[in-house]
Amino acid sequence: MSTRASYPGIARIDIAGFRRQDAEATRSIVESIRAACEDVGFLILSGHGIPATVVDEAFAVTARFFDLNQAEKDRWHPEGLSKQRGYHRVASRGLAYTLDNAAPPDLRESLFMGPIDDHRASYAHLPQAQAAYWPNTTPTTPINVQAVLDPLYREFERLSSELLQLFALTLSMPPTYFTDKIDQHFSILGCHHYPALTDTPRPGQLRTGAHTDFGAMTILAMTDADGGLEAQMPNGDWTGVKAQAGELVVNIGDMLARWTNDRWASTLHRVINPAKLNDAGSRRQSIGYFMHPNFDARVECFPSCLGADDASRYAVITAGEHILSKINKSHGD
Repeated sequence: MSTRASYPGIARIDIAGFRRQDAEATRSIVESIRAACEDVGFLILSGHGIPATVVDEAFAVTARFFDLNQAEKDRWHPEGLSKQRGYHRVASRGLAYTLDNAAPPDLRESLFMGPIDDHRASYAHLPQAQAAYWPNTTPTTPINVQAVLDPLYREFERLSSELLQLFALTLSMPPTYFTDKIDQHFSILGCHHYPALTDTPRPGQLRTGAHTDFGAMTILAMTDADGGLEAQMPNGDWTGVKAQAGELVVNIGDMLARWTNDRWASTLHRVINPAKLNDAGSRRQSIGYFMHPNFDARVECFPSCLGADDASRYAVITAGEHILSKINKSHGD
């Protein structure tokens, strides 16, 4: 198991060779992923096959939504059980809460959507799964936002499946290992807006407080602006994470850390405040796909991650139980 004693930097990995089924290229990609996931838990991805136009249109349409007046945006706050749908205003959530840190709430507003496919009938016997498969609350103003977000969701859905095939190979498992664990997933697409600030933040208040992600992995597209994503490196330092045009950021979540018995790193990260709080140029957007497997998928240590003298560090839990506990904390529950 890696001790993470050294930090080589955040790797840039091109997966085009895997996508064209080049065996030699895939072996090299697998080794690069192994090092990135064990040492840092972050990588910057190219060769993923998602058209830039699909991402750009999603940014443009959601920016138009976030520009609406507050009362109009609040119309799209979800009702019912789910807290991972629809619109959530600035400072209504705090991701630092998920690590039991009493930081002020985050200086961002968000628009969330869940699975496009309806799996509620499959989980009718599990009342606790209702929130995970709750219908979407997606704005129809200024246009039908879901018509733009659906194609991006599908692209992320496809890419996450391909990445899990690569992760399985990296962990000495068949590439199909995750197939029956994600066929009814409840992954979340989160569109986040970090506006220029008119008020001085409270002490310790950030655009997004330091946290680790909940699920198996996160795939992130972002715009370029002052006050961006930082990850904490193994030596304790914070470093900026910046993707170039056409690249995506991928990071390992808590669920894969549990599955790998902490062989892979679910790394602490945050979004810092801009140096000039009210500078219009500090406006920033990101769109993240948070890969959550099937609600009833068992999260237990992979046999390939246990040595002869190792014990599992975590009790067995389902994906749904794990995610719900984190989401409730993010609201201060």
